[in-house]
Amino acid sequence: MPGVRSNLKEIMRAKDPNLSIRQLAKDIDYHFDSVRKMYKDEMVQYPRDLIWRLCKYFNVSPGHFIVAVHEDEDFNQ
Repeated sequence: MPGVRSNLKEIMRAKDPNLSIRQLAKDIDYHFDSVRKMYKDEMVQYPRDLIWRLCKYFNVSPGHFIVAVHEDEDFNQ
């Protein structure tokens, strides 16, 4: 199924396999539940301020966090 998904879990694992959602939320000074929803790809809308804080923390662009999945790709990878 095509759509958009969060890539936060993969980015966190690549940076530090031991980095928890709670620690990330604390480090970026953001609501734990919002970070958790993005990590678990449950977020319907992506808040700009969350994306900005994540970009700054991981030193990447927004396109690293939000990935377009096309019809020929598996949405749940």
